[in-house]
Amino acid sequence: MDIILANPRGFCAGVKRAILIVENALKMYKKTIYVKHELVHNQYVVKQLCRKGVVFIEEISQIPDFSIVIFSAHGVSKKVKKEALKKKLIILNATCPLVTKVHVEVSKLSLKGTETILIGHKGHPEVEGIIGQYDNKNGKIHLIQDVKEVNNLSIENNQQLNFVTQTTLSISHTKNIISALKKKFPNIIGPVKEDICYATTNRQKAVQKLSQITDMILVVGSKNSSNSNRLAELGKETGTFTKLIDSYVDIKTKWLKNINYIGITAGASAPEILVKEVIQYLKKIGANQTIEVIGTEEKTVFKIPKRLLSIKTLLDNNGE
Repeated sequence: MDIILANPRGFCAGVKRAILIVENALKMYKKTIYVKHELVHNQYVVKQLCRKGVVFIEEISQIPDFSIVIFSAHGVSKKVKKEALKKKLIILNATCPLVTKVHVEVSKLSLKGTETILIGHKGHPEVEGIIGQYDNKNGKIHLIQDVKEVNNLSIENNQQLNFVTQTTLSISHTKNIISALKKKFPNIIGPVKEDICYATTNRQKAVQKLSQITDMILVVGSKNSSNSNRLAELGKETGTFTKLIDSYVDIKTKWLKNINYIGITAGASAPEILVKEVIQYLKKIGANQTIEVIGTEEKTVFKIPKRLLSIKTLLDNNGE
């Protein structure tokens, strides 16, 4: 059995930025760092940060006044931000800039009272944060998850109608939903630049490529990771035997029977160390060479807040 590695895979710029914000905050502030929701949807990352003293909470009310709170990469609603300010919390915003882009779009539409449709997964923190940017009682934001829900949509003014999307959706599924929206509402307007992020797009394209040359695909990522789930779904849709795993521990040897080429990828919130552990495990039980597929080179980098950048520069200069 040969191992074929997808490219790109693993951490995206937004996840790297979020983790760096927390790590720098731990160095800068000598007090408890609270994070609203899981910083990123990966159990390994969350456990590592917990060991360093980070406390993850779901409600702002759980944080003592005047404490430090970091908003996760998924973003938060305007209401959550107001709650944090009311408690005089020091806010460090780790929201992915590409999620913030959608927040800005929805805030502008809310200001005008323009009826808005959000394509996304109900209950996902990113979706809740996006919906929470719309606070105009004279307008409305609708959440839809599939083409069927497009047919059930009731819109008051279809002459002034916009749509936005969650950043981590299936490209093909979203295209189908957008096509259905445009068919039902010919005047609907979408974002100037699509909301599905570059990392989601690149990783899905890499899985499609992987599916053409492998007998099986392992997607490294946690069960609550939207982008990881989309990769696993895409692998299955291509007809390739695909499994979503948190780590090598989840691998069952019965899956590997008669597998000649096994593909490995990782969701945007999964660290490379987990991929390396999967490779080590597979080689331990008999896998041969590892071949890396050539893919889209990602050069995107997101800056961290200035107040944390100064402490990072200071520590770097001191060789820490």
